[in-house]
Amino acid sequence: MIDHDLDLVEPVLEPLLACLDGLSAVARGLHPPALAGLVAGLAASEFRLKAAVAAHPPWPARLSTLGAQLDAAAGETASAFEGLRAAVGSGEAMPKAYRALRHVPRALEALYPLAGLVASVNRFFLDPAGRDDEALQRRLLVPAPDHTGLMAFGDSPDAREVVWVYVPETYSPDRAHPLIMALHGGGGRGRAFLWSWLRDARSRGAILVAPTSLGSTWSLSGDDVDTPHLAQILEFVSAHWRVDPNRLLLTGMSDGGTFSYVSGLEPASPFTHLAPSCAAFHPMLAQMADAERLRGLPIHITHGALDWMFPVEMARAAHDALSAAGANVSYREVDDLSHVYPAELNGAILDWMALADRSGRR
Repeated sequence: MIDHDLDLVEPVLEPLLACLDGLSAVARGLHPPALAGLVAGLAASEFRLKAAVAAHPPWPARLSTLGAQLDAAAGETASAFEGLRAAVGSGEAMPKAYRALRHVPRALEALYPLAGLVASVNRFFLDPAGRDDEALQRRLLVPAPDHTGLMAFGDSPDAREVVWVYVPETYSPDRAHPLIMALHGGGGRGRAFLWSWLRDARSRGAILVAPTSLGSTWSLSGDDVDTPHLAQILEFVSAHWRVDPNRLLLTGMSDGGTFSYVSGLEPASPFTHLAPSCAAFHPMLAQMADAERLRGLPIHITHGALDWMFPVEMARAAHDALSAAGANVSYREVDDLSHVYPAELNGAILDWMALADRSGRR
């Protein structure tokens, strides 16, 4: 992008990125007693974004497409602020806060096409290490090559059957790439949960797959329609891109984490590593699992000590039961984590996946 155009973009872009970082911090720290303080802390950044948008002149024709993306991202960000303010002090504070934060992935989706054009957006969609890696940033500051970037496979982007896939723009068929199958929480969608992992996949060169449960949540009871669907998705992705068969991660948040146990412990599961987060667990899952499947299976459990939906004792029981059954279990209990996804630990999970194998060695 030429300097003159960048001068038009940055007055809106800079406060927008700051707001999105602030909203991510709210999402990470979301805990019922903390909600009012978290929302109050956003006031200054929200004011700066509103002022920048109000003062900005109409986009020139040559920047109309880019401007439309920025306007959409700013609009979704404003809606998130509005929803969070409405949540504070209401009788349904946490459900309303969760609904308000659904605007954040929509803002990120609108903003992402600029990542190959604008240096600050390119850095924004990288993990902390990637933000200091100038060589990586140069490789990524280009339009997405064919068959890479963010893609949706299906008839409608909001259909349950649609699958969202991110293939890093640095993808090469000359090497095998790790794959992350990320499962949303109850009532969620893959389209939104994908953004919990995209920075890390983009920085590490991993293929990211974010399906949506075929029912209102994953098949935690009754007929399991989701496990065959995940297998079909993995088969499709593996047929189109070179996937490392030794680094196939099944991970998820809340109901998605619980289903990563349910599906990932199946004898025929193709996934080599499991990483449930903030998930429910019953010891029967370990008792009923196939002994050979469990033997040496790398499982990384993350749970918050403040989780108000699934108490941390569930995760401790999972660690004990699965370890006793022969799995290779890593356990991380986070003192300040409530029932939210801890995206800052994604890098550690990918490091763990690179080292942990079924032999039990690290």
